[in-house]
Amino acid sequence: MQQTKPQLSFWQIWNMCFGFLGIQFGFALQNSNVSRIFEALGADYSNLAVLWVAAPITGLVVQPIIGYLSDNTWNRLGRRRPYFLWGAIAASGALFVMPNSPTLWFAAGMLWIMDASINVSMEPFRAFVGDMLPPKQRASGYAMQTFFIGVGAVVASALPWMMTNWFDIANTAAPGMVPDSVKFSFYAGGSIFLLAVLWTVVSTKEYSPEQLAAFDAAQAHFDKQATPSVSARSAKQYFKGGSIFTLIGLVLLGLIFVNIEALDKNLYILAGGLIAFGFCQFVGGYMAHKQYTKNGFAQVLGDLFAMPQAMRQLAVVQFFSWFPLFAMWIYTNSAVTSHHYASRDTASIAYNEGADWVSILMATYNGVSIIAAIVIPFVVRKLNLQYAHLINLSLGGIGFISFWFVRDPAWLVLSMVGVGFAWASILSVPYAILANVLPSNKMGVYMGIFNFFIVIPQILAASILGFLITKVFDNQPIFALVIGGFSMLIAGVMTLRVKIPQ
Repeated sequence: MQQTKPQLSFWQIWNMCFGFLGIQFGFALQNSNVSRIFEALGADYSNLAVLWVAAPITGLVVQPIIGYLSDNTWNRLGRRRPYFLWGAIAASGALFVMPNSPTLWFAAGMLWIMDASINVSMEPFRAFVGDMLPPKQRASGYAMQTFFIGVGAVVASALPWMMTNWFDIANTAAPGMVPDSVKFSFYAGGSIFLLAVLWTVVSTKEYSPEQLAAFDAAQAHFDKQATPSVSARSAKQYFKGGSIFTLIGLVLLGLIFVNIEALDKNLYILAGGLIAFGFCQFVGGYMAHKQYTKNGFAQVLGDLFAMPQAMRQLAVVQFFSWFPLFAMWIYTNSAVTSHHYASRDTASIAYNEGADWVSILMATYNGVSIIAAIVIPFVVRKLNLQYAHLINLSLGGIGFISFWFVRDPAWLVLSMVGVGFAWASILSVPYAILANVLPSNKMGVYMGIFNFFIVIPQILAASILGFLITKVFDNQPIFALVIGGFSMLIAGVMTLRVKIPQ
């Protein structure tokens, strides 16, 4: 008789997802405060994107590698848990060091290390739900992750404000210094990150390879249909794709070089990314020609071009959904302090009051996401997944656009309500669709590949937003949020194209 995965209790699901609380502490502190740290160390808004680009590039590289490795790992800690633990130790250390960075470029390097470490912990958690839960409970697992994401982000985003207002820790510092309220927030976040992940590592036991093999046998027919062939893309197709992407990248590079005064230097990132992807396809073509396809690089690249149809359609939605989120994380601090508090002086009271209010706004959208995670399933039952996602993304798009029209910063809380519904939907609906279309033996690597379509729009945002703000929108960062709002509206419409599997 074929074995199926047993259903887990509420507290078992709670324990296996609890580590996400710590992971989100790290991400929320990073997203809410890194621009503030960069500006305190001398960066201005035109340089923020190129400094931030370390984060998405790190995710682009790290997540598929970790996904592939965790698919093929088994030791005394298990399959995914070793990566939870190693990533948490490194990320916690980076959180302690980041606010004490002596120079701007040291801080940029610490962001790279911190983001890589957080990704090492985070990526296997998505696959962990697929490993541990039967199909009927996977939606509950992702909902629980969303709950912990919301709770962790609310508290972590508000930490600088709490340090100042509850513990009377200074939120201002001399020019070139990071306020103590930010430093102590990072210290608390680093500690909570490690402890939360340790809770999951200790409290949750993974299934053995033999058990997983038995469970997989119960879905052998599904996997046979769903698992794409790694060798489906020919060497000729790889070389053709590599030539196109490399040519486009070189043309863009030439345009930047010829018009270096007129074009933004951040466009080098976009050109470099296109050339790098072209080079990867040349390597893939050579490996396909030599039939050297059993290595990790060839398998990940082959799987990228052989995604299930629903995943391809979701990739477009993800692209337009995550572009505005990255714009928010980079530019909200600059947008609010300049547009609503009329200050760009990082040592001024007005600027730091605005920066503290941004922390509250970040906490607001994450707090709303907790409520939204409860509401969304009811909307899905009344409508369907596509229309629920369309509604939530539309609320987020309107919220971003409203930043331009709202003058009283207190009313920006209402704008963040819409962003919170969009955020909760982005964290749950796409994964609910994916969970049952991915082959179980490649859950980790496909979750990593899916991250490409989170990272690529972030790299694009880092490449073009600085150019658009300085050259088109008269050095007004608020327009980064407006652009993001229209992008999120497009994502909502594109959701209607996604074909939900039976």
